Amino acid sequence: MTTTKSKVVYSPVFTDGAEFRIPTFKLLKQDGKLYKSAKAPDLDKAKALRIYRAMVTTRILDERMLAAQRQGRLSFYMQCTGEEAAVIGSAAALDDGDMIMAQYREQGALAYRGFTIDEFMNQLFGNELDYGKGRQMPVHYGSKKLNYMTISSPLATQIPQATGYAYGQKLQGEGHCTITYFGEGAASEGDFHAALNMAAVHRVPVIFLCRNNGYAISTPAAEQFAADGVAPRAYGYKMDVIRVDGNDILAMYQATQEARKLAVEHNRPVLIEAMSYRLAAHSSSDDPSGYRSKDEEAVWREKDPILRMRLWLESKKWWSEDDEKQLQENMRREVLETMKRAQKRPPPALETLVSDVYDEVPPALAEQFDKLKAHIRRYPDEYPKSAEHAKGGA
Repeated sequence: MTTTKSKVVYSPVFTDGAEFRIPTFKLLKQDGKLYKSAKAPDLDKAKALRIYRAMVTTRILDERMLAAQRQGRLSFYMQCTGEEAAVIGSAAALDDGDMIMAQYREQGALAYRGFTIDEFMNQLFGNELDYGKGRQMPVHYGSKKLNYMTISSPLATQIPQATGYAYGQKLQGEGHCTITYFGEGAASEGDFHAALNMAAVHRVPVIFLCRNNGYAISTPAAEQFAADGVAPRAYGYKMDVIRVDGNDILAMYQATQEARKLAVEHNRPVLIEAMSYRLAAHSSSDDPSGYRSKDEEAVWREKDPILRMRLWLESKKWWSEDDEKQLQENMRREVLETMKRAQKRPPPALETLVSDVYDEVPPALAEQFDKLKAHIRRYPDEYPKSAEHAKGGA
């Protein structure tokens, strides 16, 4: 059975979906000027500068921390480079009470909401101030106070979780929604389809934001799907959908604003496909020179979303060369100084290994923990960071 009445035909008619070609929403050209007939969203100076500072902060943080990984200070890192507008432009269009469920390249959304450089560094180094108590890999951020669900490594698991969380928001009726981010590679996971189907059937306030950055690690989009990107899949679930220039901060902001209205006011889930490009490697473990050319990268560097927004700000007399110089210098200094402090902080107490699961540590786990402490005391030179915590009796 279908949910709508189907037209009847009397000879075989096949369709391949070619009629479902989705346009790309754009407002801002690379020179910082609006397209003819385009109208900028209602964005005041204070919010525009907050967005821009978050974009620059994210870029500088990414550059410095990748360098730290190369120096052996971090085990792993992932950059947002080239995708700052898609992430921060959409996050800025939300209410601070809306839930964000990220994949692993959305640190810009956290920066926009007020996550400090100190908080970033504590997580990256897994020290005693890390909210995750050192249990997660670097870049697996989370913040309860900022409504940013802690990131998990398994690909696409956050997508159906977002549907479920948004269903709860619908029942609460407090006017909030959930946004979940993922790449076009994650959209090939079964979780993507299950999530969209559940969201459409139960009409929940959720925004699915696909960052189509051209590559699923080393696999180009052309080898991932034959259709016109990810956006047309929404039709299969009778879901609202829009495709946006992911490097256009104004278009991303307005598209997400409108998507939020549909989600919150009408309980209509929305799929946004943000067309962008991953200028950095997939992660610090990846070498993109093996699957794409420098010429290809150069084309996209000319479409830098940060430069595009800066030119727009300058055209409105909201930003200057001196402002840029000061922001760059201050942020680079803060990132470097904060990194040094975070690196010197001790790790979480050894006891946190067995906390937060049981109300009282069960005997078998307590016995294992005592054996661990005895082992560390026996070989303190092999565990310099933990030896101090293991000094108590076994």
